[in-house]
Amino acid sequence: MTTSTTGRHQVVVIGSGFGGLFGTKALRRSDVDVTMVAKTTHHLFQPLLYQVATGILSEGEIAPPTREVLSGQKNAQVLLGEVTDIDLAAQTVTSHVLGRETVVPYDSLIVAAGAGQSYFGNDHFSEFAPGMKSIDDALELRGRIFGAFEMAELGAQRGDNVDHLLTFVVVGAGPTGVEMAGQIAELAHRTLRRDFRAINTRSARVILVDAAPQVLPPFGAKLGANAQKGLEDLGVEVMLGAMVTDVDERGLTVKYKDGSTERINAVTKIWAAGVQASPLGKILAEQTGAPLDRAGRIGVNPDLTLPGYPEVFVVGDMIALDNLPGVAQVAIQGAKYAAKSIDGRLRGKPVTKPFKYFDKGSMATISRFRAVALVGKIRLTGFVAWLMWLAVHLFYITGFKNRVTAVLHWLVSFLGRGRSERTATEQQIFGRNALARLRRGATDLVSEPGEFDAALEAERRAALEEQAAEEVRLTDEGVRGSRIAQSRVNA
Repeated sequence: MTTSTTGRHQVVVIGSGFGGLFGTKALRRSDVDVTMVAKTTHHLFQPLLYQVATGILSEGEIAPPTREVLSGQKNAQVLLGEVTDIDLAAQTVTSHVLGRETVVPYDSLIVAAGAGQSYFGNDHFSEFAPGMKSIDDALELRGRIFGAFEMAELGAQRGDNVDHLLTFVVVGAGPTGVEMAGQIAELAHRTLRRDFRAINTRSARVILVDAAPQVLPPFGAKLGANAQKGLEDLGVEVMLGAMVTDVDERGLTVKYKDGSTERINAVTKIWAAGVQASPLGKILAEQTGAPLDRAGRIGVNPDLTLPGYPEVFVVGDMIALDNLPGVAQVAIQGAKYAAKSIDGRLRGKPVTKPFKYFDKGSMATISRFRAVALVGKIRLTGFVAWLMWLAVHLFYITGFKNRVTAVLHWLVSFLGRGRSERTATEQQIFGRNALARLRRGATDLVSEPGEFDAALEAERRAALEEQAAEEVRLTDEGVRGSRIAQSRVNA
């Protein structure tokens, strides 16, 4: 067992999502040192990513800095880095960021690395159809969505056919896909309808595609049908039983159960179908022999530990246990259970009961003032379900400041027509693909660890000092803009 110089029990938490954050916070009163290792510097409230993508909320409101959230927890520290290896025998976690490697030892480990987007073996689709799993994804989609309207305006002024620019396809009829399709429809039909001159945004097509036979399968047939009707009332075209077989820059191809195919011309595609657990699951499976399912989730014991490694807990989207859904509450409750187990062992009172998930229900918005909610056997639709959705999401947004600003933005967007976060740049749209073309991604853009040119630094420092001295002289002598100053420059 490895310990730090403090002699306290060392807990490493992988991930800063719901599982990672709530697991870390649950250990705040325990006699342990906690090290969170995460590949981002923020805690992401993923269920609201679609609102960032459609201009309702800013990224800061749903992704507060992890260090700020944990600043008051004295026994916790945060390290930036993407975990690339876990050595169960040596009890170490290895992470990398921009070519720098960090190895952290642990006594107990909570793996809450979450899941990414799954393209079902067609990863090349991602170049043209971004997923919805990160802030980068949401900002890129924001640029693509609003950029499509801008390009359509330019094309329409030249007399071009812009139908492919005003067609938006969302792949996947789960909660994320339904919410995304609904918001794009509201954006086109309500928010932007007075903003352009050459195009009529209300003529935009929003298409929701899924190979499944209904919308929102986990919600049951009745709520699924209600959600589909709500989307169709908004003008969304719902195409069910349609499997995406090809995606390119200008559109996609779908195949129906009868074997027929259809080409949809659309520049803007959003992928919201399927998830794949973190690759760390495979690393753990290779060392433990634990099984992996098709989504890369690892089989764990009833107490969320790995077979043969009681000090290692896996929580959230990474686990295959009792058909648990990949939702935030599973991660939160699992992380709290793991933290309680670690604290109990140290106190000599180990948790003996297996992990039991308490289902608090599922919700999805269709449009402003309309949602569906499944809480136990209770099925709610319409305005009441929307109010419930509003309250639950507001509760789980981290930080009082973010809750206040989120409410203000919701008032502007839902009661009025405005979207306060419509800024988008070319860098947001194309930055991901540009980095992907580099052999090592962003690592190729920075110097190797230890590289340092002393002569070049001295030259730069001298130039900066000379420039600063000249600025001081010009101010002190009061000659800025005078002929005397210009004559000295010319001389």
